[in-house]
Amino acid sequence: MENHTEVVNGDTAVETGLANTGPNTISRVGVVGSGIMGSGIAEVIAKAGFDVVLRSRKPESGAAMIEQLAASLAKQVDKGRIESDERDAVFGRVTTCTDIKDLAGCDLVIESVVENLGVKKDLFAELDEHLAPGALIVTNTSTLPVVEMAMATNRPDHVCGLHFFNPAPVMSLVEIIEPLTASPETMERVRQFALDCAKQPVDVQDRAGFIVNALLFPYLNNAARMLERGIASREDIDLALQAGCNFPMGPLALLDLVGLDTSVAILDALYAEYADPNYVPVPSLRRMVAAGQLGRKSGRGFYMYDS
Repeated sequence: MENHTEVVNGDTAVETGLANTGPNTISRVGVVGSGIMGSGIAEVIAKAGFDVVLRSRKPESGAAMIEQLAASLAKQVDKGRIESDERDAVFGRVTTCTDIKDLAGCDLVIESVVENLGVKKDLFAELDEHLAPGALIVTNTSTLPVVEMAMATNRPDHVCGLHFFNPAPVMSLVEIIEPLTASPETMERVRQFALDCAKQPVDVQDRAGFIVNALLFPYLNNAARMLERGIASREDIDLALQAGCNFPMGPLALLDLVGLDTSVAILDALYAEYADPNYVPVPSLRRMVAAGQLGRKSGRGFYMYDS
């Protein structure tokens, strides 16, 4: 395991008031998955005083996540939101690794990899092999069935969903998803962990889309349908929802932010669960994905973006 800094993490529990007592204590947290979401979740957890181990498959992706974390913290110092000593303390609680075995000492591991059920199930089985029997495994999935990931392990009672929203350091909401297999103790531990991370948890059963995406994506899909039918321009559709409903962002700009490929995958999962026509992605969304027009991540979606 690589430590990117010389700051010593050993006294974190005392320093932040986290009592390192009892078998159910969470003090070290693993985050699996590279990218902005993983980096953002790591920042949230480290700010709450927990030690964090970021696991990525390649050293360069781990380094990129650390750079994202450093940039985020530096921006907060520049804006006067945190002091430089707090930045150093948060940064010092985060380490990186590439070998999943290095997560063995974690009390809780958060999975935030690609939204593909097969990939997630394989990862959960691998985590189950290396983590201590009492460790919790949670998924950051926004749509997929948590129970199927739980059943890929020998500890289904220790698995649930903990869905952060992007950007994780800014968005206060987390959805806590309870599969049929989770124990009440697991749900209580994860809920307390969310509160310790200064998040606002909502509890939801294990149904596709949970609360937010089940309500949000028919709206986004219908905005794309409206544009497809030529009812209004992209700019006027977005402006109408911003100026008329006081939304911070229009639906087409939000689709670009989420990613059109991710949006289509979420809509497909919602349709598979509910068979509601509102969840069928409009043809233009599929064609844009086929053309590599994925939104902000590719530089082009409904709008153009600087690379």
